[in-house]
Amino acid sequence: METQAAPPLLHLVLYQPEIPQNTGNIGRTCVAIGAKLWLIRPLGFRVDDRSLKRAGMDYWQHLDWEVADSWDDVRKSLPDAQVWCLTKTASRLVWEATFHAGDILLFGSESRGLPASILNQNPAHNLKLPMSDLVRSLNLASTANTVAYEAVRQLGGLRV
Repeated sequence: METQAAPPLLHLVLYQPEIPQNTGNIGRTCVAIGAKLWLIRPLGFRVDDRSLKRAGMDYWQHLDWEVADSWDDVRKSLPDAQVWCLTKTASRLVWEATFHAGDILLFGSESRGLPASILNQNPAHNLKLPMSDLVRSLNLASTANTVAYEAVRQLGGLRV
């Protein structure tokens, strides 16, 4: 009898990512915590890019991932998932959110972030990490890792 794989703990969605090393590092985090990685086109690299695979090292074959043509396509695939948008313009801190298994953590591209059309859909679900005004932004992979592990913490740890 074949067993079904457990559903992803979380869905990390990268909206039009540009830097393969960030995506590879986020993919590694997804493998570590049992999350699914979604990439929304256009991508700033090819999914067979050596840099992407190198950053993900030998974990890539274990990654549950999918490329989507649009944010709408991701939402159609996950219609009931709660969406959390990460943006430096949010007024709410990540620690103020209550995460649930199956949530979507949505991150924008490295140079443009998320478009207003997405951020305006549910402003109460826009979150940020605290940082000094001396810093313009944090690295995408560092941010995704921090937020994902806060969600894992709230969910009581990993299913290992």
